[in-house]
Amino acid sequence: MKIAIVKLSALGDIIHALVVLQFIKKYNQKIEVDWIVEKSYRELLEFHPDINKVHVVKIKNSSKIKSFYYFLNEIRRVRKFGPYDLVIDMQGLIKSALISRLIQSDIALGFDKSSIRESIASVFYNKTFKYGYSENIIERNLALIEFALGANINKKGIKSKLPFLYSSKKHPVNNLSSVKKNILLVPGASFKSKQYPAVKFEELTKALDANFIIIWGNQKEKLLAYKIKASALHVNICEELSIDSLVSLIGQVDLIIGSDTGPTHMAWALNKPSITLFGPTPGLRNTYLTEINKIIESNSEVNPRKINKKDYSISSIEVSQISKLANNLLR
Repeated sequence: MKIAIVKLSALGDIIHALVVLQFIKKYNQKIEVDWIVEKSYRELLEFHPDINKVHVVKIKNSSKIKSFYYFLNEIRRVRKFGPYDLVIDMQGLIKSALISRLIQSDIALGFDKSSIRESIASVFYNKTFKYGYSENIIERNLALIEFALGANINKKGIKSKLPFLYSSKKHPVNNLSSVKKNILLVPGASFKSKQYPAVKFEELTKALDANFIIIWGNQKEKLLAYKIKASALHVNICEELSIDSLVSLIGQVDLIIGSDTGPTHMAWALNKPSITLFGPTPGLRNTYLTEINKIIESNSEVNPRKINKKDYSISSIEVSQISKLANNLLR
């Protein structure tokens, strides 16, 4: 059997989907899996042993340059993918649904209109699956695969999952300490109200006896990193990292602390201790709790279908809550 999974973006969402591969292989080792992804995230997938082939699309670029011709050219390329026995859209957006339907396959499967944010996307599928949109994203993804393959997936296996992110090599990290515990801070996020305040991250670096490493992905996040560092000698700022280097780095630290964003979710994927901070997004939906992967949520009432980007309640999370939990995880 040969299947294609469509999960175009973003970093955290792809990670939440990648976990299904080991369950597919447990069910049937002979199933071949190809993956369709946006070009900027290819590096996350290309070293995965359970992925047969990575197909890159540039649909995101076509909207940026506002070229209908460019978009049509990408669609023509997509039509050449395959053939497959089954295409599974794990994204649930109009663009991913369209791609899923255009790929050479008899079956294009996705969530039904009540189970996705862009409900019109479901019209492109010829087979749909219903599962509550507000339910845990990891369990949603596995339920979709279970339905697609007619498999019986034991959800308890999620907690005993194998690490599932791979880098080309172990990249050296100059700022790692051999004496103190190494804590990676992730101050950035896809929008501002998801970010924990830099001043509170700075307080955290003073509350914990550890070596801190801060990562950033753009110039605004770099400025946040320098605000956190201030004059502290035990806080180090990384150079800009590739996805490959980031996977390697997270695999070498002792704890990751950040908001609901891709690098923080990498910790869960790599079975590394983590604390994920939530304000305007739903914690129990967007993470899977384990003995070493914990969350702290603000008191906001969150609607997963309509995120309030003006909700800055993440700033109400006390530094003492984080430091106490961090000390427990570092024991």
